[in-house]
Amino acid sequence: MPSTTNGKPLQIDVDGTTVRLTSPEKQVFPGVTKREVLDYYLAVGGPMLEQVAGRPTALERWPDGVTVESEHFFQKHLPKSAPEYVHGLEVACPSGRPGTLLGPSTRAAIAWAVQMGTITFHAGPVTAPDVAHPDQLRIDLDPSPVNSFDDVRRVAHACRQVAGEWGMDSFVKTTGSRGLHVFIPILPQWTFIDVRHAAIALGRELERRDPDHVTMSWWKEERGDRVFVDFNQNAQDRMMAAAYSLRAHPTAPVSLPIEWGDVDAIDPRDVTLRTVPTLVAERSVDPWSGIRAAAADLAPAMEAWDRDVAAGLPELPYPPEFPKMPGEPPRVQPSRRRG
Repeated sequence: MPSTTNGKPLQIDVDGTTVRLTSPEKQVFPGVTKREVLDYYLAVGGPMLEQVAGRPTALERWPDGVTVESEHFFQKHLPKSAPEYVHGLEVACPSGRPGTLLGPSTRAAIAWAVQMGTITFHAGPVTAPDVAHPDQLRIDLDPSPVNSFDDVRRVAHACRQVAGEWGMDSFVKTTGSRGLHVFIPILPQWTFIDVRHAAIALGRELERRDPDHVTMSWWKEERGDRVFVDFNQNAQDRMMAAAYSLRAHPTAPVSLPIEWGDVDAIDPRDVTLRTVPTLVAERSVDPWSGIRAAAADLAPAMEAWDRDVAAGLPELPYPPEFPKMPGEPPRVQPSRRRG
């Protein structure tokens, strides 16, 4: 049980581990204290751990709370000062340098991260001990400023259809903003480059089927009022908000796993720190409980990539912080390149 008076540090028992929480009454979101953020993560810790256990995880930290003026940063390397109940996972960065990221395997480890000012947990697409081969292909559906959520729903359903035609199950969650994330579990037999190419192939198929609503253009000036299929979320070292993570917005939204049948009914504005614990408690089965067991062969998607290459379709740009990759086009936005 916690013990505190007048904002003094709490000593909280989390499944038999004592976690220290300083400044429990600090406002993290408008009207939401640090203690309430911890209570949220403890409430969803069970299903969240099913998704993040074994996955190298970066921390998005807001030490002064989520405000326009606040500074924040992403912490990928686990500090040496972490307590003994917090464990790390070794990974190789694209540069080849090793790194140690949080390996969230207990609710106590999640609570420690909250104590450190973490708002969002960004989990990798790999599971230890094999951190060189992704076990998830991830699609981030990123709407333009003029797109409605109905536009995003439309593309998400199409994404599920294409994946299904290629023999792959898909799982969907809210992003905590205006988009949707579609995760496809795969057998860990392919490289990061392969998985990224498979995501490009999937996105190109979506674009062919619905060019008025879907775009694969990396450059914003070319996207227009279409939903962008962000294929680069599959580049090595990229991480996405974990299932059940809070997002850094004043409304304290959540990236929430949902059933495909709920996509057309859900309003992401209603998915927040205040509403999700009750929803999770009322669920008989977590929508993503079967994601790891559904791992599929990536070969059909890779065959689609090979067909596109044979048809003359090129490699697409990598994010700017990556080294120049083989076959990659110039990383210059088209308007400047033409000039």
